[in-house]
Amino acid sequence: MVFSSLFFLYGFLPVCMLLYAVTPGIQRKNVVLIILSLLFYAWGEPIWVILLLFSATSDYFCGRLIGRAQRMNASLAAKTALIFSVTVNLALLGTFKYLDFFLHNIGLVMRVSPALPGLALPIGISFYTFQTLSYTIDVYRGKVNVQKSCLDFLLFVSLFSQLVAGPILRYADLEQQLRGRTFTWQGYAEGITRFACGLGKKVLLANTAGAVASGLLDGKLEGLPAADAWLGIILYAAQIYFDFSGYSDMAIGLGRMFGFRFHENFRHPYYAASVGDFWRRWHISLGSFFREYVYIPLGGNRKRVLLSLFVTWFLTGLWHGASWNFVLWGLYYFLWLCFERFVLKRLPEKAEKLLPKFYTFPAVLLGWSLFYFTDMGRLGEFLQSLFGLRGFAGTETLSLWVGRLPLLLICAVAASPLPKRMAERYITGRTLLPALALGYNSIVMLLSTAYLAGQSYNPFLYFRF
Repeated sequence: MVFSSLFFLYGFLPVCMLLYAVTPGIQRKNVVLIILSLLFYAWGEPIWVILLLFSATSDYFCGRLIGRAQRMNASLAAKTALIFSVTVNLALLGTFKYLDFFLHNIGLVMRVSPALPGLALPIGISFYTFQTLSYTIDVYRGKVNVQKSCLDFLLFVSLFSQLVAGPILRYADLEQQLRGRTFTWQGYAEGITRFACGLGKKVLLANTAGAVASGLLDGKLEGLPAADAWLGIILYAAQIYFDFSGYSDMAIGLGRMFGFRFHENFRHPYYAASVGDFWRRWHISLGSFFREYVYIPLGGNRKRVLLSLFVTWFLTGLWHGASWNFVLWGLYYFLWLCFERFVLKRLPEKAEKLLPKFYTFPAVLLGWSLFYFTDMGRLGEFLQSLFGLRGFAGTETLSLWVGRLPLLLICAVAASPLPKRMAERYITGRTLLPALALGYNSIVMLLSTAYLAGQSYNPFLYFRF
């Protein structure tokens, strides 16, 4: 089940909100949310919901064991429980996401053809394993209290608003909210507006841009001129941003409806001042996870900086998929960050500030090329087109660009800080807010419903990660 489906919008979500609103008491509301979340997950993964329950149960008891061992000053027992938690989580992720990839590559090296298990990738496993893992690590570090209620911990793991595609929630961010939040109609109204914003991004912008991008990038690449290639990758950049940030907006909005406050996951990344700044704005929850649990423990900015950067970005790339193009994509950003850290900072101050304004967005677009093509042969063909080795323009290039210009302009404005600034300046806190919000939400719902009823192209790109 996806948020941008008619069944979710007009079936599942209204039932959820009605049941949640009429259920008295925070504890009972939590139980309702757990049941609804498991039903939501089981709709798409009827078998692998067992895996989700196993992961939650395992880390719940590991957290209890770590807490008990630390109270008894049994450091070895606490460390053993932590190692068990880390091993179980990484084993689950490695088995379901990477086993075929590793076996295939070992077979290539040894010149054999091993039988591949072909296990289906459980939806959201990359997200919920990181969430439960962060909990046990933070308990071990003494940063959060042990959660004694297995129901509250299961709610933290299974909350359907962000279960299958993030943002990645850390237990520290929700520890107090699991029992201390309140349901208010003001929060509910704010959540609806945020959800509508994400729905519009996803359905009206991401799907529209993606349909055009796939037409340019999925066909024959041998005769693709440079201008068409750049148009295709720009539209893919728009698709993946509005797809993922739209999902994050919907997740944040849904959480707000239930009284939760989630951190932002995107902050206008295409208007970043450098490549490093781009990654401080893009998928913030993932970047925060790798910084807190990989980069800093390896040494971070204090020692072994190159090794810390390399391992972090190798794993960041690999997290996105079991394919060498994702590893290449991660290492590509490792090189850019090394350039900005060790080369750019040694240039004169004016050059240090001016150069990133010219290369940041093209560098990100080139990165999306590495991200898009899992087939290395097609990636090579596309890069030849992108750099003009097959000519600059074709017979239909001008009409393609002119026809897509309104979409490009709308995406450029929607991805900028301008809409948020306008809303904060002219709407927030004014008496017209309820009427404007109602009008905006109604229009977005109407247009999105019309689109979903008439179109079959409605992927969520990050479901496969």
